[in-house]
Amino acid sequence: MKRTAMAAIVTLVVLLVAGAASTFAQGTFKIPFKFQAGGKKLPAGDYTVMKAAEGQLTLRQEATGKEFPVTFTERLAQPKPPVAEPQLVFDEVGDFEPSYTEYFTVYILSEVWFAGEDGFRVHTTKGAHQTKVVKGVSAKK
Repeated sequence: MKRTAMAAIVTLVVLLVAGAASTFAQGTFKIPFKFQAGGKKLPAGDYTVMKAAEGQLTLRQEATGKEFPVTFTERLAQPKPPVAEPQLVFDEVGDFEPSYTEYFTVYILSEVWFAGEDGFRVHTTKGAHQTKVVKGVSAKK
């Protein structure tokens, strides 16, 4: 009985610590352009990005409260020096849709970085492209 109670307490503590750590793995961003993430086209605006389930991030649109799941494909080693504030990296590519007569710039979310953590790759753009970084604010601890 003692062993079972101790195992339950240890499990609860581990879950609480893991939950608290993931609570702070988030950032708030003001994205000044329309973009694509997780296969969805999203408008410019304020977003909170947070680590969700294993292998997944969540983007929450602040104006509506809607949440969009974004799967990450790999973890990226933290650069030297480490990032001090959350960052979103967008791949900037050109597109001729919808009429093929006008050229549009499309921004695709490719990397997510939280302060003091390894990054997340959510999309890989093959071919020529540029990158644009949007800096955010860390969650309050």
